[in-house]
Amino acid sequence: MARKCSVERAKQKSGGFAKAKKNIILQFQGREIQEENILEKVKQHILESGIEEVDIEKIDLYIKPEEQQVYYVVNNQQTGCIGL
Repeated sequence: MARKCSVERAKQKSGGFAKAKKNIILQFQGREIQEENILEKVKQHILESGIEEVDIEKIDLYIKPEEQQVYYVVNNQQTGCIGL
């Protein structure tokens, strides 16, 4: 029990993977696109399609660099895609 508490305290102090700052960049054929840019474009497209931001519970992204497209599924129901 004491060891488990020590491990939990260590995770809180260091942050662990979940709290770590992440920088994801998609590279393909000489282009670079940051994760933040992809997410922002998808968000804008979803909002423009009439879905309210508060109604978004889950988004699945399928990035296909060979097609230069990002396909998405919102709440396991509505689908769409944007260009990279």
